[in-house]
Amino acid sequence: MQKLRFDRPDGRYLYLYGFDQPLPALLTIEDQNRGEDQIELRWNPLLAEHVIVSTGRQGRTFLPPPEYCPLCPTVDASSETFATEVPAATYELAVFENRFPSFRPDAPAVENDSALFSRARADGRCEVVLYSPQHDATLASLPESQVRHLIDVWCDRYGELALTEGVAYVFIFENRGQEIGVTLTHPHGQIYAFPYIPPRVQQEQAAAFLYHQRTARCLQCDIVAEEIAAGARIVATAHGFVAYVPFAARLPYEVHVAATAHRESLLDLLPAERDGLARILRTLQAAYDDLWDFPLPYTMSMHQRATDAHPRAGDHLHIEFMPPYRTKDKLKYLAGVETGAATYINDTAPEEKAADLRAAAAGSSGGASAPLSSTISDTAP
Repeated sequence: MQKLRFDRPDGRYLYLYGFDQPLPALLTIEDQNRGEDQIELRWNPLLAEHVIVSTGRQGRTFLPPPEYCPLCPTVDASSETFATEVPAATYELAVFENRFPSFRPDAPAVENDSALFSRARADGRCEVVLYSPQHDATLASLPESQVRHLIDVWCDRYGELALTEGVAYVFIFENRGQEIGVTLTHPHGQIYAFPYIPPRVQQEQAAAFLYHQRTARCLQCDIVAEEIAAGARIVATAHGFVAYVPFAARLPYEVHVAATAHRESLLDLLPAERDGLARILRTLQAAYDDLWDFPLPYTMSMHQRATDAHPRAGDHLHIEFMPPYRTKDKLKYLAGVETGAATYINDTAPEEKAADLRAAAAGSSGGASAPLSSTISDTAP
């Protein structure tokens, strides 16, 4: 893996990654300035959690035509050319600091309104990860080798950000589809380097801790083992990974992709397991897209070991996919019970939805599943 860092005049950084091609030459273009908008953390005393206030995000580019996509390569350095976030004529994969961030390494100082209404600096990082220079590509359409390179880039960013002072959690995620609120359709994901552990992750950690106290076992390991033994909710498998609709799925087509051996983070994966993760991600997205013959929107969130130097029982790498559709032409809206009481109501059976996705995966070009026996035995800890 080759890696080149470029520091912009506005203080943001860009990394270009090269695997199968030489790193591209950088073009000299007029740089775009990062805004100086309000950015801070406000404490919600009712829920004992932070809310991020970032007013500059109102100015994000919204669904531009392809020729003005800021995530494509910059064609050339002429004054008439639209300058994108990548000052190069091409790239394999790229990562840059978000122009409209929720966290910044130079976040401004804040003052409390009162003891009850308190604020904190929004220290951290927000990065954008570009999967490909191809504007209309998807994980399923990219060569498996390209998705494998993406895994390596995720590992590199997780490892580097984990060593950054003040970073407590590295959250890798992807928003896909206009129904999710995506403002740019170019294939990309994001990474938030949190100065604290997000509430949802804290909830998972607490459940895993209690389970470990009671059983001396990893909760996620046991969940994966039981899902594999049951079989009815399995969608796909690959070396070292299994994709399944959870027993208590919150959304109809929710899928979790989990390491079958105890792996706390991306950095713990063996090379063959990185291969398996790339394969199963392509398979799953192909199944989603082939389910109803359109690109199914989703949010993808990666849960793994926190980076605050506190070891915790039950940390186990898994990735959660949450599509908002419940049928081909109906969205699953979160209403009173979900938003007001934080209790999901799933009006479908997880076993039926797993069968739908399994059939779509079997008929797609995303790749075949590995036998369950090899998925488990080849990756024993």
